[in-house]
Amino acid sequence: MAGGESTGEKAPASGRGRRRKGEGPDLRGVILDAAEELFSRHGFYGVTVRQVAAEAGVDTALIHYYFGAKRELFDAVFARRAEILNQARLDAMAAYRAAHPQDMTVEGVIEAFIGPLIDFSMTGDPGWRNYFRLVALVNNTPAWGGETMHRFFDPVVSRLIDTLKAARPDAEIRDLYWCYQFLTGSMMLALSETGRIDQLSDGLCRSNDMEAVRARLFAYCAAGLEEIIARRPAH
Repeated sequence: MAGGESTGEKAPASGRGRRRKGEGPDLRGVILDAAEELFSRHGFYGVTVRQVAAEAGVDTALIHYYFGAKRELFDAVFARRAEILNQARLDAMAAYRAAHPQDMTVEGVIEAFIGPLIDFSMTGDPGWRNYFRLVALVNNTPAWGGETMHRFFDPVVSRLIDTLKAARPDAEIRDLYWCYQFLTGSMMLALSETGRIDQLSDGLCRSNDMEAVRARLFAYCAAGLEEIIARRPAH
């Protein structure tokens, strides 16, 4: 894997006691949780397998046994929740299309695509927040981020484009791809809960207020797409 990490600092070890192999809960899941948290805070190159092992409380040999090298561990972290997200979004878009065979709207399609992510974020599971931060980091990594996003998310994005085209047959396909580019940036920033808007608004808005995000994000993205369709850019 070529460069790209959120910071140059190394992740701290937690100092948790190590477990013996085969002891305790689902160790594969424990390792993935620990790696997910560390990768989301420090990026791929800011984390070592030894630090993941310390955070998970296992021997490094167990990580190599389950996953192989660090890249395979990273891919396993990325794939675990991607599969869940992709299925939820495919199901939501299919349900929306079935319920509105003649009257789909851009906003309705976008809600079906983004809504499941907000639902997962609101479960209270800190793993989802870590995962969304990790996806935002990868999505903005020029060297290898595009390839990683392509491998894990392109099929569901293609379904989004097809569904938007069905909702607005007059839209240029090139415009739909550009609007997805803008939509995914807004979506991942909102889900990363960075605290930036809290500071900007002096506490009036909170980045962890997913209901406020839900009330605004779908309409914001849909209005942008509708305006681009109306203006029909020449290039």
